[in-house]
Amino acid sequence: MYSVNENYLKLPGSYLFSNIAKKVAAFSAANPDAPIIRLGIGDVTQPLAPAIIEALHSAVDEMAHAETFHGYAPDLGYEFLRSAIAKNDFQARGCDIAADEIFISDGAKSDSGNIQEIFGPDCRIAVGDPVYPVYVDTNVMAGRTGTYDPKTETWSNVIYMPCTAENGFVPELPKEVPDMIYLCFPNNPTGAAITKDELQKWVDYANKNGAVIIYDAAYEAYITEEDVPHSIFECEGARTCAIELRSFSKNAGFTGVRLGATIIPKDLKCGDVMLHSLWARRHGTKYNGAPYIVQKAGAAVYTEAGKAQIKEQIAYYQKNARTIYEGLKNAGYTVSGAVNSPYVWLKTPDNMTSWEFFDFLLEKANVVGTPGSGFGPSGEGYFRLTAFGSYENTLEAIKRIENI
Repeated sequence: MYSVNENYLKLPGSYLFSNIAKKVAAFSAANPDAPIIRLGIGDVTQPLAPAIIEALHSAVDEMAHAETFHGYAPDLGYEFLRSAIAKNDFQARGCDIAADEIFISDGAKSDSGNIQEIFGPDCRIAVGDPVYPVYVDTNVMAGRTGTYDPKTETWSNVIYMPCTAENGFVPELPKEVPDMIYLCFPNNPTGAAITKDELQKWVDYANKNGAVIIYDAAYEAYITEEDVPHSIFECEGARTCAIELRSFSKNAGFTGVRLGATIIPKDLKCGDVMLHSLWARRHGTKYNGAPYIVQKAGAAVYTEAGKAQIKEQIAYYQKNARTIYEGLKNAGYTVSGAVNSPYVWLKTPDNMTSWEFFDFLLEKANVVGTPGSGFGPSGEGYFRLTAFGSYENTLEAIKRIENI
């Protein structure tokens, strides 16, 4: 008789956003005329930029002719895209990253879940709390997190780094030394950012203690403050302790197109073993590459036209974030985020739990957000709203919230 991976059975409930989708579907079925506005999941709503659409059409046309047809992509991704990323996202910011240290994938979510495969099962992880659920859940699936305590909603072998109002929602260096440290800045869900000096402390800590930092930079395009780094590789010594995850979803609207990149410097080693080599082996074995059409679209992001058009789209979502932030603040809510992030983090009113406020907002205002408790125990009593809706829906949602 076959058996199953029992680590999957340890996972409490469904994935956060699956639970939200089920709740909204049930409400819609019971209230078919309710004009629901969705500001929960971080999914973009603006169409792809013209330069990207043009690149997609051109690539499709290439696939129609034998002399320009493309089959399997190279393991790491096409050189034209990796070179564009290295030049524009790293070298232009003074980061020593080469094209052959960049692995192209179908998105940061996939890589943030899969990256743990190259580490030993006895490695201990540290995560911010609240945190993007994929970091913890995929380590649960790998059997790395110990036992779950439903009362505290924590795992016995996970080091939690509370992100609270008292510390500006930025985690402090853990007192227990982990093997793997997950950092996400600008942060999902709180929208908090970190200065270069503060991030340097994490790099120094990791190098001193032999830990690796898995740095999720999916929202770096929304950074507006000059002292906030766009990459961990802006910090001295990061090449020997960090892996960086990049996404095209939030900057260029590729949530439905799917494209991302993982950067692993060749200086990053566990003893004599290069992590770059391990990920290359995993990548080549389990992944056949993002489609040529999609990678050509990704390269268009770095053209002059692409840069200008994407800058306008990001400004559109940043305007939404400011609208949410200012509207909620004027309505008496305690809010943070929005400055360097497309997310607004608010304290629930009247001592409501996160899910109580979710139900309240859905029923009274027909607005969908994300309960903070879904991101970890320190998220209880908080709520996340996203700026990725249309500007008109954002204004309407805030008006409804103000009215209740």
